Amino acid sequence: MWTGVYPAVTTKFTENDELDFVEMERCFQLQMDAGCDGIIVCGSLGEAMALEPEEKIEILKLAKKVCGSKHVIMTVCESSTRRAKKAAADAAAAGANGLMVLPGVPYRSAPHETVAHIKAVAKAGGVPVMVYNNPVAYGVDVTLDMFAELADEPLIVAMKESTDDIRRATEVINRFGDRFKVLTGVDNLALESLMMGVDGWVAGLVVAFPRETVAIYKLAKAGRYQEALEIYRWFRPLLDLDVSTNLVQNIKLAEMVAIGSNDRVRAPRLALSGAERARVIKVVEDAIACRPELPELKELCDTSM
Repeated sequence: MWTGVYPAVTTKFTENDELDFVEMERCFQLQMDAGCDGIIVCGSLGEAMALEPEEKIEILKLAKKVCGSKHVIMTVCESSTRRAKKAAADAAAAGANGLMVLPGVPYRSAPHETVAHIKAVAKAGGVPVMVYNNPVAYGVDVTLDMFAELADEPLIVAMKESTDDIRRATEVINRFGDRFKVLTGVDNLALESLMMGVDGWVAGLVVAFPRETVAIYKLAKAGRYQEALEIYRWFRPLLDLDVSTNLVQNIKLAEMVAIGSNDRVRAPRLALSGAERARVIKVVEDAIACRPELPELKELCDTSM
C-alpha cells in the first residue's frame, strides 16, 4: 500500500445533479485496466466539499466493487475535527483501506492544532492514514517538525507531498528514512519527484490518460529515465491543467475529450465556457494528435508489491 499510481478520481454527475454510478464505474475500471494501484475517492478533484456524507460512502462502495483487491482510499476533508472523526469512522466501516486526511479547512490551524486534528482523525478511523499536505491550496503547511510529532502515531504512515517545492521530498527522506511513504501530489512535478525517490504518485490527469501515467511511473522506478522523460515532456502541457484553480473543470473536460466522458460539475462550480474552454480542449486535442507510443511494461516492476 502507498506505492504506485493512485488516481484522485473525479465524481460523475447526471444531468439532474445526482451521482452517476454507471459512468463512475466505467471510468474507475479504465484506471484498473491501465494498471493503477488503487483509487482515491472524494478528494479535491472529486469535489469533496460539494458532496453529502452519504454520497461519499456510496462512491467509496462503488470504488471497492471495481478495485477488488486493490486499495481504495477515502479523503477526509472537513471543517471540524468532530465531523472529520465521524467521516473517518464511517469510511472505515464501509470498507476504506485507508484515509487521506487534510487539516481542518478552511480554518488555517496553528501547528499544534493541525497535529491534534490529524491524530484524532487517524485514531477515529483506525485504518492507515496518508496526510495530504497542500499549503498552496489550503494554507496550512504540515512541516517536518510536525511530521516528527505525527510519527509517534503508528496509523499515520504516508504523506501526499504537494508543497510545490521539489526540495521537500529529499528533506523528508533525509530526516525520516522509510518511516513515511511519500507520494507526489503535483502532476507537473511528478517525474522530478520520482527521481528524488518518492514512493508513489497521487495523480490527476491519470483519469484521462491512465496508460501514459502508469508508464512514466514504471519507467522511472525501473531507472529508465530517458524513456520516462520523453513521455513526460509530451504530457507536460496536460499536467499543467492540474495546477490551476480550475483543476476540476480542466480535468473533467480532458476526460470528455480523451475518454468520452462528460464535464459536468456541481455548483457553485460551473463547466468551462468560451475562450478558456476552447483553450483546454485544444491542449488535449493537440496532445492526442501526437500521442507517444508506449513501451512494453510487463517486464517492469510490479508496483503493487
